[in-house]
Amino acid sequence: MSPHRAAHRRRPAGRVFGRVLVGALLVVLLVIGGTAFRVWQVARADDRRPVDIVVVLGAAQYHGKPSDVLAARLEQALDLYQDGLTKYIVTVGGRLPGDAFTEAQASKKWLTGNGVPAEKIIDVDVGSDTLGSLEAVAEISRQRGWTSALIVSDPWHSLRARTMANDFGLKAWASPARSGPVVQTREVQFKYIVRETGALLYYRLTHAPAETIGDGLG
Repeated sequence: MSPHRAAHRRRPAGRVFGRVLVGALLVVLLVIGGTAFRVWQVARADDRRPVDIVVVLGAAQYHGKPSDVLAARLEQALDLYQDGLTKYIVTVGGRLPGDAFTEAQASKKWLTGNGVPAEKIIDVDVGSDTLGSLEAVAEISRQRGWTSALIVSDPWHSLRARTMANDFGLKAWASPARSGPVVQTREVQFKYIVRETGALLYYRLTHAPAETIGDGLG
C-alpha cells in the first residue's frame, strides 16, 4: 500500500476519534453544568410544608453552644415548628474526640432553651457524615411511622441532603437556613456551589459520603 493511501485511511479514523472526544467532553460539561444549576436552583427555594419531622443537620458546636452555622439552621427549624408545620424536630450529628456534647445534643439543648418541649425533639447522635446521619433518621422514621421530612441545612447542601433522604425512603423537601457564614458573600456562595456540585456527582456515582474522597464534604 502506498504511503498516500495509508495516510488517507488514518485521517478519517482520527477525525472520528476527535469527534467522539469532543462529544464526550461536551456531555461531561453538560452534566457538571446541569448539576451546578440544580444545586443553585434548590438552594434558592424554600419548600416548607406540613411534614412528620423537621431534620436539622449537624454542624460544629462548642461545649454545648452551637456554632453560627448550626445556630442559623436551628433558628430555621424553630421557625418551621412555630409555624405549625411539624410536631417533631430531629437533631443529628456526633461528637469529636474530647467533646462533652454531640452536635445533636447541643441542638436539642438550644431548641429546648427556645421553647420547644424536650419530648418533641429526637436527638440522633450517630453518623459521622450526612449520609450516615440520614440513614439513622430514616430507620427511626420507619419505627415511628414517619414518612415525610423537611431537611434544614445550608442552601448549597440542600439538594444533596434531600436526595440522600429520598434514597432512604423518606419523602423529603428542603427548607434551608438563609443566614450564617456560608451565605454572606458571593465568593463564599460560589465556593460552596462548586464543592456541593462535586460532592453530589460523587454521591450519585458511588452512593458514598464525600468524606471518602478526602475533602470533608459529608
